Amino acid sequence: MEDMKILIVDDEAKMRNLIKIYLKREGFLVKEAKDGEEALDKFHLDDFSLILLDIMMPKIDGWTVCRKIRQTSEVPIIMFTARGEEYDKLFGFELGVDDYITKPFSPKEMLARVKAVLKRTYKTSNESIKVEDILLKPQSRQLFINNKEVYLTPKEYDLFLLLIKNINIVFTREQLLNKIWGYDFLGDSRTVDTHIKQLREKLKGYKNYIKTIWGTGYKFKVGD
Repeated sequence: MEDMKILIVDDEAKMRNLIKIYLKREGFLVKEAKDGEEALDKFHLDDFSLILLDIMMPKIDGWTVCRKIRQTSEVPIIMFTARGEEYDKLFGFELGVDDYITKPFSPKEMLARVKAVLKRTYKTSNESIKVEDILLKPQSRQLFINNKEVYLTPKEYDLFLLLIKNINIVFTREQLLNKIWGYDFLGDSRTVDTHIKQLREKLKGYKNYIKTIWGTGYKFKVGD
């Protein structure tokens, strides 16, 4: 589980600590948030492989956190619920929750569910991505258009991979800066605009697939 980073969101410090101990034993990198507000702040400043999210929390509840994350990301989310009611689970699945763990739970069950969701989510992460005549090969970091290789710089590649893997999801310039360049990057949002311009030039006939969302950022959408 090398480089897999998990965000634990729960208002109970003892619960967060227990979960953290078991996750770290399995080799996961772990960060914590004590409420929904802190969870969203950390989510926007880092890349997580999975989020463990409690429903009942102060400031912002888990449902709202999930809804806001799903506006920009498909990161897997496992919700903790003390109630275990069918309505809660159905509502969560509609929001995009990947799985549920009902409190109280055994650490072994928690680990099994985490590993199952990660395996299901990332097992195809190195498979080629094909959209019409655009072919992206993550393993070799190559882009082909109409069977001809198109050279991308490392940042152009990372930016395009993020967009094409999240079709129709809007990313703000700040989110793109954080995810591609890192939150400690000293440049500004014009860096994103410059790379988007360069990407469009290289995509040629498919340049309009990278849409500008005025006042917000960018998204990848097939067709006009």
